[in-house]
Amino acid sequence: MRRREFIGLIGAAAWPLATRAQQVRRRIGIFMGLPESDPEARGYVAAFRDSLQRLGWIDGRNIKIETCWATVADPDAVQRCAKEMVALDPDLILSNTTFTTTALLQRTRTIPMIFTMVTDPIGNAFVANFPRPGGNVTGFVVMEPSIASKWVELLKEIAPRVNRATVLFHPSTTYAENYFASAKAAGQALGVEVIAAPVRNEFELESAITAQAGDPNGGFMVVPDGFTDPHRVQITSLAARHRLPAVYGYRFFPALGGLLSYGINLTDNFPRAAAYADRILRGERPADLPVQAPTKYMLTINLKTAKELGLDVPLFLQQRADEVIE
Repeated sequence: MRRREFIGLIGAAAWPLATRAQQVRRRIGIFMGLPESDPEARGYVAAFRDSLQRLGWIDGRNIKIETCWATVADPDAVQRCAKEMVALDPDLILSNTTFTTTALLQRTRTIPMIFTMVTDPIGNAFVANFPRPGGNVTGFVVMEPSIASKWVELLKEIAPRVNRATVLFHPSTTYAENYFASAKAAGQALGVEVIAAPVRNEFELESAITAQAGDPNGGFMVVPDGFTDPHRVQITSLAARHRLPAVYGYRFFPALGGLLSYGINLTDNFPRAAAYADRILRGERPADLPVQAPTKYMLTINLKTAKELGLDVPLFLQQRADEVIE
């Protein structure tokens, strides 16, 4: 065999090894504060992975993604996931909620993190400010607490008879007080008594909604959090059973038969988070990446549910809607 051919064969054989050696695999942790069985939650993770892949980061090739799931209803699981995520010592962690981010920051202030579904990152001491977060965390805010005043307005517009509204939330939701204060102020201006209803479990959830059933002028609003979102089927079913008008933060509630929602498309934050992950993996710091607020809110109305509740949805409200479900 000629020397040139021999060297060529050696080079060809060695090439895959050299290529693999050059592809240093980075590690990403994903801590989801939702049930793994939740189809919406799985869609969020898929959107993040797909967006990473379009940016050149492919799981199993040049990155390794580890995912952990835990809900606010299981504090032990939350702490276990936080411990496991930090023990991995990943290049970055995607943390989707306030309580998952809180649990992680109790264990590390050095691993880069990106949150995707947080309401008050300054109030929770995640960041110093929006333009320059200043620490190891940045991310995307889902909505301002002042949106709760809009929920009261919408509830009154679609169900004018309502003069008493309950605000449902899990008591561990640190930002719920701000939502309630905003809703209460709007209620005073519109003649609606707004009442706080913290619910810790399914029994309390059912009791809080059932308590409204005897009031012909009652309704409720749901603060998005790690408890109410996973229980959306139960919440919308109870609202339908007791014929109660309700306003929600996300579209997946009216998609299940809820009356109306006003909030962002949550899935949009995950491709945006992938873009930040790409920048961090290429050397930028979370401290220098600004926290981003929502740029668009969506109004979704379920006309079929409105009809079942005996509500005549004003034409101007239908025209304002981004989506009408019939």
